[in-house]
Order: sequence, then C-alpha cells, then structure tokens
Amino acid sequence: MKRILAINPGSTSTKIAWYENQKQIFSRGIDHPVEELEKFSHVQDQFAMRKSAIEVLLEAQGLDFHELDAIVGRGGLLPPVSSGAYRVNEQMVERLKNNPLVEHASNLGALIAFAFATDLKIPAYIYDSVAVDEMIDIAKISGMPEIKRQSFAHALNARAMAMKTAKELGRPYQELNLIVAHLGGGISVTAHQHGRMVDLVSDDEGSFSPERVGCLPSRSLMKLCYSGKYDQRTMKKKLQGKGGFSAYLGTLDAREVEKMILRGDEKAKLIYEAMAYQIAKTIAQLSIVFKGDLDGIVITGGIAYSKMITDWIRERVSFLAPVYLQPGEHELESLAFGALRVLEGSEEAKEYKEN
Repeated sequence: MKRILAINPGSTSTKIAWYENQKQIFSRGIDHPVEELEKFSHVQDQFAMRKSAIEVLLEAQGLDFHELDAIVGRGGLLPPVSSGAYRVNEQMVERLKNNPLVEHASNLGALIAFAFATDLKIPAYIYDSVAVDEMIDIAKISGMPEIKRQSFAHALNARAMAMKTAKELGRPYQELNLIVAHLGGGISVTAHQHGRMVDLVSDDEGSFSPERVGCLPSRSLMKLCYSGKYDQRTMKKKLQGKGGFSAYLGTLDAREVEKMILRGDEKAKLIYEAMAYQIAKTIAQLSIVFKGDLDGIVITGGIAYSKMITDWIRERVSFLAPVYLQPGEHELESLAFGALRVLEGSEEAKEYKEN
C-alpha cells in the first residue's frame, strides 16, 4: 500500500487529496479569499499560509503525515522540462522560490511538497509541470527575435484528459491528433500530435478567462503601459488576476455570470459568449497544426461543466472534428497516479538540473 498526498495550488485555492494506491481517501479544496491573498506582495509569500492551511485540514481529518510514502505537488513555471515526474531537489526549490520564470500559484506546489517531505524524510515529486516543453521549433517563433514563444499551459490536466479520451475511443494516445482546451481561472489550448504536446496557445496568447485578459492588441497595450497611470505591478495585476470577465462583470465565478444571463443581463451574455467565441477561435487556430488530420477536440477544466459555454464552442468548432467533454480538473488524480507509478517502479523520476 502506497500513501500519497497530492497538492495543487491554484490562483484562489489550494486543492489536496490523500490517496492509498489509486483509491482516493480524502479530497478537499481550501479557498483563499481575495482579500487574504492581497496581503501578500508576491505569490511566493503565500507559502506559509497555504502550508499551514493544509496541516490544519489534514489534522482535522485525523490523517497522519507520518503514514505517507510520498508527496507530489503541481509543477510550476520552471525553465523548460520534459513531461512526466521530477524529484523535487534544492535546485528546483531555489529556482521557484527566488527566481521563477513567472509568478504563479503553481510554483508553490513543489515548495510545499518539499517542505513536508523533508521533515518526513520521504520523496517529493512534481508531475507534468506547467513548463513541460515538447513544442516543435517552428511553433516557438514569435515574430520578434527578442521574444521566444514559451511552453506554458495546463499540461497536467490536458495530457491526462487527452489520454482519458484516447482510452474511451479505444485507441492509443500516441496514435491520435487532439486539441485540448482547458477552461479554468486561466485558459490554455494545446495541440497533441501522436503523444507529444507540439504547440499551444497559453493563457496570455488566446482567450480571456475569468481573471486574465488573454491576448490584447499590442499597440493599445503598449500605449496603456506608457501612459503613466500604472506601475509595472499594477499593470501585471490588471493583466493577470483582475482582468477577464471579472473586470467586466465584477465576479470570478462563471456560475454567477450564468445566473446574471438567466435574469436577462445582456451585457453578461455578451461578455460570456465573447469568451466562448475567443476559445473557439483559438481551437481553430491550432487546428492548422494537423493539416486536416484532427481526431478530436477535448474540452476540460472547471468551466467545461457549463453547458452554455460548451454549446457555444461546439457550434463553432464541430466542423473541424468531434468534440469530447471531460469536465473538471483531474489534476490531483493525475499527480497522485504519476507519483504512484514512480513508487511502483513503472516510471522513473527525472533529476532537475540547470546548466
């Protein structure tokens, strides 16, 4: 019996789950109110608060940390890494704590896992980091030599749901061409070609989302940045955290937006449908990767529970390929099962190194 704790820090919550082999014993999301998060200047500063919240929750459930065989956290924004498992080491911790490529809540996954695991003298892992990079060379060209397109996406859930869809279709993941749209607090769309995530549209390149602005007209953005009204920190918050439909409608909750629409709010309907429209455009954009040989489009993430959104997307993209719904964020299961494969010896954890 292998006992594993999976930790997935998100922008406004920390989700955890306790597994015994493949059986989930306990799972819970810890919500972090916006007013609490705004006390911290940097995401890394939330470490102690989130770690303490996990400790309190597990102790209240009567779960003993000393029974664990491993802890696995969501992989953060590291320099490019391969898919699969990595053992968390001091070099990874140093990078995520003091010099992350981008500030993001996922960076805390490895930090919290490592802190717990060090005390318990057990291994800590990450799995399918946000920074998984399998992009083909042509996809990395941006149009500006100083900027190289980077592979930042919801790789963990996207790969897991691509593999789940392949299994349901009775075909190997390595044989299929799939587009996966992950709809959550941030939205990313990935192209999976015969088992590799060869291209993507990250959360700052495509559709806006509940809290992020997505792709903006560059001239207008440049003018706003140099207007003198905003410093860099404030502008960063406007782009990621206080943008998207929350900026238009005053809520981060898609369910609240749908209630507004059902009450006849035309502005809410326009904004919400515009998000679906932009997601559909992003899917169509990535379809060219496959030159017409596309086996399916997978829609996943928390917002994929919304029939309103998925129907709007399906109407616009179903001519490209069949659309498959895999609603929810299955990231905790994907983390735990990845760590289990390492513990059982069917998969080997890589060692994180920087040149």
